[in-house]
Amino acid sequence: MARLVRWYGSGPLHLLVLIASFALTGYALVRLFAVQPWAVAIWFVGAAVLHDLILLPLYSLADLLALAVLRHRADAADRPTVRWINHLRVPAFLSGLLLLVWFPLIFRLAAPYPGDTGLSDSVYLGRWLAITGVLFAASAALFAVRLRRVRRPGGDDESRPAAGHGTAP
Repeated sequence: MARLVRWYGSGPLHLLVLIASFALTGYALVRLFAVQPWAVAIWFVGAAVLHDLILLPLYSLADLLALAVLRHRADAADRPTVRWINHLRVPAFLSGLLLLVWFPLIFRLAAPYPGDTGLSDSVYLGRWLAITGVLFAASAALFAVRLRRVRRPGGDDESRPAAGHGTAP
């Protein structure tokens, strides 16, 4: 077992799940290519180009702007802090992912969907905004709890390095 962990870098369960996910992905690709090979190939190339040339620079710029605008400056160097940026990144990512998947319905661009779902296309924008609000509110609540726990005397300080990593005993 130790030999596998040294060679692979993780345990056998991780390797098994990875192999199963590749098998499932391969099965889905074979099934998709059997039905519409050109449409799938165009979709993959288009998704790669859209992500690498448009989306990656946009969300990297948004992240840099968030860091620049919302940079926290501590009053004292010994004051404990919580890393706040991931409490902004995670709900933004999940909201963006939902928008990417459901944008035809959110922006009322899909004609056949209302008949298939039984819902009018006017409900999707409000629901997406509500889900986005809940995601950011839950992240803010989690941030507040973590900040309170860190600032309490004897609380866990995330800004301190772990023992044995350059700290004096």
